[in-house]
Amino acid sequence: MKIIGKLIVDGFQELLNLFYPNPCLLCQNTLQSQEELVCTACRFQLPETGQHRGEALVSGQAKFAGKIPVEFVYAYLYFTKKGKTQKLIHALKYRDCKEVGSLLGRWYGFQLKNDIRLHEQIDLIVGVPLHSAKLRQRGYNQSDWFAQGLSESLEIPWSDQALVRNQYTISQTGKDRIGRWQNVSHVFSVKNPDLVANKRILLVDDVLTTGATLEACTAALLAANSRSVGIITVAATR
Repeated sequence: MKIIGKLIVDGFQELLNLFYPNPCLLCQNTLQSQEELVCTACRFQLPETGQHRGEALVSGQAKFAGKIPVEFVYAYLYFTKKGKTQKLIHALKYRDCKEVGSLLGRWYGFQLKNDIRLHEQIDLIVGVPLHSAKLRQRGYNQSDWFAQGLSESLEIPWSDQALVRNQYTISQTGKDRIGRWQNVSHVFSVKNPDLVANKRILLVDDVLTTGATLEACTAALLAANSRSVGIITVAATR
């Protein structure tokens, strides 16, 4: 009966796709019934960094060297202008496609869980927070959706109650590292110290550029007695 039921559901989905095609976010080809948001062909063309397998040409951890202690820094994808990753990030942040954050988190979390023992070195996953005004404007925090996806695959809890952004900052786009740091250096604080105290925190964000925002969040977590902080982002510039 389960097989028959599945055949009926798959057939109904194919019929829906015929009249209401569900396009891939990247190539606009119609998704097949087993595909979600991104088609299989585009998924295999995503520019993965391989950082968690030691394949990166330049470690993201170098961005924080001599500034603040971090256990590791990984990014799932390389970010290039007008590339596939930029299209996904744009959909996640500006096209109300929050589900792509969860999808990418699940995909990367599955790799992390199967390639390294990272999931045994983390107690809590925390997303970089948005200011309440930006959260109301966008309707969701894209970093939290990525955190949820990682949490699902790694089977590690996540929380949106650990950090808070106290000030509304102007966009980081176009700023150099000093400008970005000045923009966020006193912006973040720990909302619930008991939640992060003595915990190994995985801090997640959408894109790693200069690292100023992640550095400020890490400083706040360590000041609240977090045991350690590691960083994972959806994407990073080369």
